Amino acid sequence: MAETAANIPKWHITGDWFDTCRCNVPCPCSFAQPPTFGECDGVLAWHIRSGNYGDTRLDGLNVLMVSSFVGNVWAEHSDAYGAAFLDERADDKQREALHKIFGGEAGGWPAELVTMLNPEMRGMAVAPIDVQIDEELGSWKATVPGRVTAAAEALTGPTTPEGARVQTTNLPGSETGPGQIATWGRSTADRVDAFEFLWDRQGQSSKHIPFDWTGPD
Repeated sequence: MAETAANIPKWHITGDWFDTCRCNVPCPCSFAQPPTFGECDGVLAWHIRSGNYGDTRLDGLNVLMVSSFVGNVWAEHSDAYGAAFLDERADDKQREALHKIFGGEAGGWPAELVTMLNPEMRGMAVAPIDVQIDEELGSWKATVPGRVTAAAEALTGPTTPEGARVQTTNLPGSETGPGQIATWGRSTADRVDAFEFLWDRQGQSSKHIPFDWTGPD
């Protein structure tokens, strides 16, 4: 890490995370298995419902990343790349906090994830990020105008009770850390044209998982 824990204030953020990716439903990466096609790329979106970095409030802010890798992200993998968008509504202190938390400098679960994936970052931009999460988890969507659209509807099927969600507990590869419940979906839009990432697809895996992170410990 670029800074020692002694220089990082106590922080705590909670909210919603979801992704859209190349894998078939359900994405094997969440089960700590190699991706469907041996490599994976996708969009990852975070909406902070409530949080603080020291005295700096982070309520309502969004972060979005685009990433790709080859192999099992939880084991042996290679060619990991990423790029990030930070919410343009954040002021300077909030932006610094988001950068340190999601960049892994502030410790906690994000630091573990960054260390594990170890992506080569292709860039970072400040942008308008619109995130919409249905309160009943029927759908979720994130957009960066002209650059990223990631949307999904909750997975259902002939034996799923009406209004019920297809969910998993104790995922062996939970992207937001242990102890959270994943709700599975299928993408209705997964389009990226940013930082050398380019794809346009739908119908592949998506899932929503809450997050509850603290640091710097």
